[in-house]
Amino acid sequence: MAAAKFYQQSVDQVIQTLQTDLAAGLTSTEARGRWQRYGPNALASRRRISPLAIFFGQFKDVLIVILLLAAVVSLGLGLAEENGSLTEGVLIFVIVLAIAVVGFFNEFKAEKTVEALKRLVAQKARVRRGGEEVEVDAKELVPGDVVLLEEGQKVPADIRLVSVIGLRAAEASLTGESAPVDKKLTVITRDVTVGDQVNMLFSGTVITAGKGEGVVVATGAATQIGQIAKLVDEAEEDPTPMQRKLDRLGKQLGVGVLAICVLVFVVIFFLDKEFADVGLAQRLLLALTAAVALAVAAIPEGLAFVVRISLALGARRMAARQALVRRLSAVEALGSTDIICSDKTGTLTKGEMTVREVWTNRTCYQVTGTGYGSGGEFQRDGRAVSKQDDLELILRLGGLCNNSRLKDDLVIGDPTEGALLVAAEKAGLPVAAWSESHPRVMEVPFTSDRKMMSTLHRSGDGYVVAAKGAAEVVLARCDRIWLDGRPRPLTAAVKQDILEQNHRLSSQALRVLGLAYKEVAAKPKTPGEIESKLVFVGLQGMMDPPRREIKEVIAAVTRGAGMRVAMITGDYIETAKAVAAEIGLEGEAISGSELDRLSQAEFEKRVESIVIYARVNPEHKIRIVQALKQHGHQVAMTGDGVNDAPAIKAADIGIAMGAGGTDVAKEASAVILLDDQFLTIVGAVEEGRGIFDNVRKFVNYLLSANIAEVITVLFGLLLFNDLVLTAAQLLFINIVTDGLPAVALGSDPAARGIMSLKPGRFQGAIITKKLWLEMTIFGALMSIAVLSQFALNLQTGGMTAAVSGAFAAMVVLEMVRLAGIRSDYAVSWRSNPWLLVAIASSLALLAAVLYVPLVGRAFAVQPPSAFDWLFIAWSGTFLFGAMKLVRRGLNRWIPEGPQPGALPAGELG
Repeated sequence: MAAAKFYQQSVDQVIQTLQTDLAAGLTSTEARGRWQRYGPNALASRRRISPLAIFFGQFKDVLIVILLLAAVVSLGLGLAEENGSLTEGVLIFVIVLAIAVVGFFNEFKAEKTVEALKRLVAQKARVRRGGEEVEVDAKELVPGDVVLLEEGQKVPADIRLVSVIGLRAAEASLTGESAPVDKKLTVITRDVTVGDQVNMLFSGTVITAGKGEGVVVATGAATQIGQIAKLVDEAEEDPTPMQRKLDRLGKQLGVGVLAICVLVFVVIFFLDKEFADVGLAQRLLLALTAAVALAVAAIPEGLAFVVRISLALGARRMAARQALVRRLSAVEALGSTDIICSDKTGTLTKGEMTVREVWTNRTCYQVTGTGYGSGGEFQRDGRAVSKQDDLELILRLGGLCNNSRLKDDLVIGDPTEGALLVAAEKAGLPVAAWSESHPRVMEVPFTSDRKMMSTLHRSGDGYVVAAKGAAEVVLARCDRIWLDGRPRPLTAAVKQDILEQNHRLSSQALRVLGLAYKEVAAKPKTPGEIESKLVFVGLQGMMDPPRREIKEVIAAVTRGAGMRVAMITGDYIETAKAVAAEIGLEGEAISGSELDRLSQAEFEKRVESIVIYARVNPEHKIRIVQALKQHGHQVAMTGDGVNDAPAIKAADIGIAMGAGGTDVAKEASAVILLDDQFLTIVGAVEEGRGIFDNVRKFVNYLLSANIAEVITVLFGLLLFNDLVLTAAQLLFINIVTDGLPAVALGSDPAARGIMSLKPGRFQGAIITKKLWLEMTIFGALMSIAVLSQFALNLQTGGMTAAVSGAFAAMVVLEMVRLAGIRSDYAVSWRSNPWLLVAIASSLALLAAVLYVPLVGRAFAVQPPSAFDWLFIAWSGTFLFGAMKLVRRGLNRWIPEGPQPGALPAGELG
């Protein structure tokens, strides 16, 4: 039974609708029947992702599919030949398995197995059943149950209140509103958002003060949390930018490989006169062998493996910077993000109320520090106040008229009262000692109707009253004011001054409390006696302030990295504007109700200018994310609450707070900030951009090598009617000698100045048209060098010498290409020693194949001559210089702006 309209019904109407009895509750028979009808008060268990599903999910990559096809064809040829070898096919299968294992362990380690949404439902609840008060499991609650509620309890279901005594609830995780909500019985006659349904309590929120009773109106999936859980499940999780780019690249490679293989097969089998006299079966075998050799040459077997390793290394570096990556594909996505939609409460702010200003004795004091830590001081006109005598009384009253307590920088109780305790601690005042020396005798509790609270304490031979509440309400109970160390008459002019100060503080989006006291000799007998003829002491204004580093971080993100930040909150629009102004966010503000009045087309026209979204619900947040994505933005969504989870999942990259965030938000996210610091996002963006650079570097390197191999093998067939390099040799080059340096490139740190580049640099294709042209030119030049060396050796030393020289040249010249690519980035060679080790290892493996007889026979090669090495050295020098000139020319003819990380001449360290 949905709870959407129960806030618009009177208590009598609710009782009639749900057919219940406030005095007796439901009978056991009624409760059992409703349980069978509505089901348990629990959210449906999400189907866990099994380890097998995670493992087989690794094989969805287009490049992996291409590798599997190549392995199958290679194995088929090995079985078809009389003395065929299965080595090539088995090697490819081993590589594919290694890729899958790397991806599996990273994702399985990050995948959470705890059902977070179920934990949000309270374990026990006190209800009336059959005229008696009993305690039942929360999952046994049904619509119509009468629930008894008290301070500190987690609300077990969606409940329409029927009685309240000073009841307040913390609903930040559901609505985003930082301050506890005062609950009333008032019937609401219009449609309002969840945050304004003051006569309702919602499952998973916490009662911070008071007590009350209510009727359960929704359980399980029908609750507000249940509806959010459904939104999370329904939110579409689009592929990350890197996934889309790699899929597109894989498809391009697949089409290219297929075209080349078909072309070679047709040429050899149907058109080449050199093979005309060969039998049909042998000609078919030769054509297939050549086609597979070209396929192996064209497919960068190590690419998928290197991508996965690079992302895993990036994830490890992010973890060291307090950003836990739950999905590897999200590592690079942050680098291409151009707008961050951030929740306010708990993300841009700490989610902890803090006194920001105190007005007493006609003097304003500013209070520094944020959150519940005692760090901070009192200032006047920007200067620290050393003597705090004027402040002691107002801070003492805030500590006495208080039902909360501090423990290890945490507040047990109401956040507003916690802020008063922290303010007293910042002044070094003994809060605990006051309570002991002034024991409480009586309390007049806060209610939403009275808007104030008073406590009576024994003080020596008499009594002292401490009162706090809405400034205008407390002021109405006063006839004096504390000025210059003693009570003085409260004149009309002084009252007006107090009200003006209250308005000034309120206009800064501060929640303002007035504080008053009086001393009496005899114990007052009634609340009216306690709360009359008080002495007004002053005002304390508080808010959930921005985190200390936020303003600087947002400036770095928006001005430096060229990104935008939008604030999305369930809090009031004036509060949101005040926080936005303090942290440097400028732009249009809109509320959830205004958003509802806009069509999607109208909203999409305005979305680019809106920076502040206030009083929004989870559906609004998804709508905002979708509208921004419709404009082509790469959207990151940060949040900590249940209400943030659907939008976190719907964004291109979802980010949750790790320490203060709800488990629901963490489950929906791709990245978790372990330290809850917005600053960590900047570090993660830098890592993401560096990873994009690294992926582009090794994709450039691997494809440059593959293009050179394809051209060499193809023209070798046409010119010499034979394979210049065999499939086994090509496989060794692609996987071993190319793979090691490519993996090491993934360890490169981000280039200097990468955070001064615009996001557009990282949103383009991994391989641009200009880069395809550059790689093709390199492949052609390198192929000319290798084929020239092959031709010379074929004339003077025979086939084995020619193949050996070509094999050595291919490996060394690909290392030259690597050096050329790496020199274009602002990264010192000393910053990545693993790359030097990888290059040395590749050359050592080449030497082992060439100079160890047993290995050489397996690859059908012999040691190259001195001429070969001289020719390779000359070719390498020529290629390095030629490609620098080619790159300059391409940059001039095809201007695309500087490549990410590109250096002006002479700046490489």
